[in-house]
Amino acid sequence: MADPLVLYETDKRGVAWITMNRPDRHNAFNDDLVVGLESTLANAASDDAVRVIVLRGAGKSFSAGADLDAMRAAGSAGREDNIASAIRWATMLRNLASSPKPTIAVIQGAAIAGGVGLTAACDVALSTRGAQFGVSEVRLGIMPAIISPYVLAAIGARNARRYFLTAERFDGEQACRLGLVHQIAEDEEELNRLTDEIIDAYLLSAPGAVRDTKGLSIRIGNGLPDDDALGELAGRLADRRASEEGQEGLAAFFEKRAASWVTAD
Repeated sequence: MADPLVLYETDKRGVAWITMNRPDRHNAFNDDLVVGLESTLANAASDDAVRVIVLRGAGKSFSAGADLDAMRAAGSAGREDNIASAIRWATMLRNLASSPKPTIAVIQGAAIAGGVGLTAACDVALSTRGAQFGVSEVRLGIMPAIISPYVLAAIGARNARRYFLTAERFDGEQACRLGLVHQIAEDEEELNRLTDEIIDAYLLSAPGAVRDTKGLSIRIGNGLPDDDALGELAGRLADRRASEEGQEGLAAFFEKRAASWVTAD
């Protein structure tokens, strides 16, 4: 029997550990992983014994974003199926951001595209100094539609425009300067220690007060897309995936060649 794509365990302190478990694909998202995360997040949110949610990735990377095989298949599907796939991803990310429980993202290795979205959607993000971040969609002819509300809220509009449009990679130190992550560690041992420190801080606070304060900050900050906005974001991503550029960018990736819009020196 195959290993589950999402691992879930709780400890006696009330910490729920959610681990994306596609290490051979750097925890890239396909529909099954998205559905697994959605279900697991719902279980943690509804469990009164859970006080903190920690999100992490198995293996060398946190998450490389969307599985490009799945992305190409969605772009080649009919529009309704394409939008349904995008809606699943958008809904899962919104539910992570709006979870009544405080959330911590623990990042090692790569956090690319959707991995940046997960990072930004969590209440606290911690990473190693050498972690690699990037919003790579435009180089594939698509767009960071689904993750945009969370990344904009984390790093601001001007920084987001730079990294959305250049798709540059940056390390944990730069991610910390931008506000995408809160603290960086030299190695994974220190990263685990920082995670425990944040967990301990959450556990000193009243669970109901934490829940209500988080809900208040979301309402005041208007950091989540409503249903209409979520549908628009999903539709924009679906159209980009099905576009000529989207299909060309993904094909170029798989064929290990430059996309048609890349000019030679």
